[in-house]
Amino acid sequence: MIAGKMHLLVTFHTTAGAMAMEKRCRAAGLAGRLIPVPREITADCGLAWRGEPGDRPRLEEISADLETAGFYEMIC
Repeated sequence: MIAGKMHLLVTFHTTAGAMAMEKRCRAAGLAGRLIPVPREITADCGLAWRGEPGDRPRLEEISADLETAGFYEMIC
């Protein structure tokens, strides 16, 4: 079994929120990408932004006005 890496997942209530997060993170130069939400967690739109745990303060700032459903740290 291949060991995964710890990531920060940001989930959203809407697909529009997820897409806006992707655009903002790209503009800010933050590493990450949109992924399907893992089965272990739920989200309304089914998409999550996967980023680095160390970027959490910046990601919280960038997503402050978006409809986020939650922030999760998990190995994936």
